[in-house]
Formats: sequence, C-alpha cells, structure tokens
Amino acid sequence: MDFVIFSYGDFNIKVKKVIIVLFILLLTHVFLWLVKKGIYKRFQEGKVDEGNTFALFQIIKYLVWIIAFVFLLESLGVKITLLLAGSAALLVGIGLGLQQTFNDIISGVILLSERSIKIGDVLEIDGDIVKIHDIGIRTSKGSNRDDISIIIPNSLIATSKVINWSHQTKKTRFKIDVGVAYGSDVDLVIKILEESAIEHPQISNRELIDARLINFGNSSLDFQLFFFSKNIFRIEKVKSDIRIIIHRKFNENNILIPFPQMDIHVKPNDINKA
Repeated sequence: MDFVIFSYGDFNIKVKKVIIVLFILLLTHVFLWLVKKGIYKRFQEGKVDEGNTFALFQIIKYLVWIIAFVFLLESLGVKITLLLAGSAALLVGIGLGLQQTFNDIISGVILLSERSIKIGDVLEIDGDIVKIHDIGIRTSKGSNRDDISIIIPNSLIATSKVINWSHQTKKTRFKIDVGVAYGSDVDLVIKILEESAIEHPQISNRELIDARLINFGNSSLDFQLFFFSKNIFRIEKVKSDIRIIIHRKFNENNILIPFPQMDIHVKPNDINKA
C-alpha cells in the first residue's frame, strides 16, 4: 500500500492514494446515481415537473463534484489553501481572460436555481423560436422550428429580453391578420373567421375564439382572428392551415382579399387648358 508509483521532490503518489482517489470517484458516482434515481422517481410520481427535476439534479451534481474534487486533491497531498494562495496572481489573469465564460457559468447557476427557464420551454430569443432541451452550467441547448440545434450562452438568456411562450400556461393566444375588400359583409367575415378557427383540431378553448374589425386600411377592411393553441412550437403550421380554410370560405362566399391600391389623379396644367 505504501509503494511509491510516482515521485517528484517532496510530492509522491502511493498505491493507497490511488485507491482512495478511485474510492472517492466511485462513491461520487454512486451517490449521484442514487440522488438522480430518487429525484426522477418523484418526477414520475407527478410531484415535481420535468424542468424542476432537471434543475435540481444539475445543481446537486455540480456541488457534489466540486466537493469531490477538493477531497481528491487533499487525498493526493495537495493543500488547497497553499495552492490558492500561491496562484492568486495567476487566477486573476485567468479570471480576466475567461470573464465571459465565468459570466456564462454564473448565469447558468442563476437559471438552474431560479428555474425561470425549464426543459421543454419554448423561448423567443433574438427573433428566433427555440425549444430548450438541455440547460448546462455554461450553455443551453435547444432546437428551432427548422429542427436545427442551437447552442445558447447562458448569459444571453439571463441578461437579454427573452419571451417564454410556455412560462405561465401550456396554451397561448395567437392571432392572424387578414384584410377584405371594402363593401364586404363585416358580420359574415367575422363569422367565417371564427368558423375557420373552430374547424382546426389543434385549437383550444373554442369558446374564446374572437374575430375583430381593427382598422379601416388604405385598401382593405383589416381584421384580426384570435385563438388559443397548445401547439406553441409548431404554431406556424396551425396558422397556415387556418389561413387555407379562410381562403376557401372566402371564395365560397365571394369575399375578396384586395391588392394594395393607389389612385392617381392627373390635374391638367394651364397650357393644356389654353
């Protein structure tokens, strides 16, 4: 057990130190496995949602590994206090160089502890719609509506204006803008718009569907159709389907969607009058 495997000056690594290191690593893995099993069991029982489960386990995992790393260094004979004191200047330089990285890490801790962003949430970041699949200590991973994987620095989420489409409820209200020609039957247009939304199977709370005349435009009567849907991430497909239904019903009822128009009046000059 006291056989020296590696030696450098006063520092040496013996067989028993290697065994202690392996034991600490094994104990850490077993402890985290038990913690994960217990937390996710509560999730399966419906006591904790998926986002909170993931956030809690990530925080515990990072804390446990930090503690395990300290014990590993101590078991190898490395004094943490002396190491920190001796490398203070070096750590300052590293801190300045990795300022953005540390910013991302701190933001990751905030996101995991506050749980304002959870796994499965649909976010609007810089005009892009992203569904979050993983929240790491430095970056978060998600995919947009084109199923392209996106890696997002946590500081961007923590410090920017982010719209969380699924924060309050599992369904969200959306709207569709449409204009019809002047002279159209307003009541009929409103009826058609509401019926078009009712026909779509992915619309929630059909009694809350609402169509409104919002403006007298330059070339059209402008309407908005409001509806609720749980299909937040793929809502553009739902909107497209409803627009197709509206277009079909407008054609059946001879309601026109006008082209932009501009009338030009030519005033004759005095030479032509003469």
